[in-house]
Amino acid sequence: MKIEQIHHVAYRCKDAKQTVLFYHEVLNMPFMLAIAEDRVPSTKAPDPYMHVFLDAGNGNILAFFELPNSPEMGRDLNTPEWVQHIALQVKDEAALLAAKAELEARGIAIVGPTNHEIIKSIYFFDPNGHRVELTCVTATPKMLEQLDAVKWAMLDEWSVTKRAPKQAAWLHSDEFADVVAAEAVV
Repeated sequence: MKIEQIHHVAYRCKDAKQTVLFYHEVLNMPFMLAIAEDRVPSTKAPDPYMHVFLDAGNGNILAFFELPNSPEMGRDLNTPEWVQHIALQVKDEAALLAAKAELEARGIAIVGPTNHEIIKSIYFFDPNGHRVELTCVTATPKMLEQLDAVKWAMLDEWSVTKRAPKQAAWLHSDEFADVVAAEAVV
């Protein structure tokens, strides 16, 4: 089996029109398609829904379902709100900072930018309470190569200990900050 790409990722929304307007007008994501049915196609259960699709760029689609006959939408209270999120990439740090200013001008509360060493991100909530991350890649090819080299060892160690493995601790070290600063000067 070979997966070609994610076709779409679907979330629930409180109001399909409000959601489309937010992603279309605030995040400039084109509204692609709406599908509405009175029965669920896979199960034939009588459960009307509106399914909307937005273009997230490069063949990526973000979709939402409005389900008027289901209990009120909530979030998983056993999972911290920072865990479940929709991450969207912007071109670079300048675009990230411009997006932050634009969102704040619209009255949207922003957390960040947060430096994750290989990316920088800002965070906010959509009208449904979904956390949205806008991010730009800041990693160098060498950093990504080093992380790639230790990914399986880190996963194996985590599976046993449930403690943060140290193979990539260099990301948050003073030595790493010195190397990044030196690379920026070159």
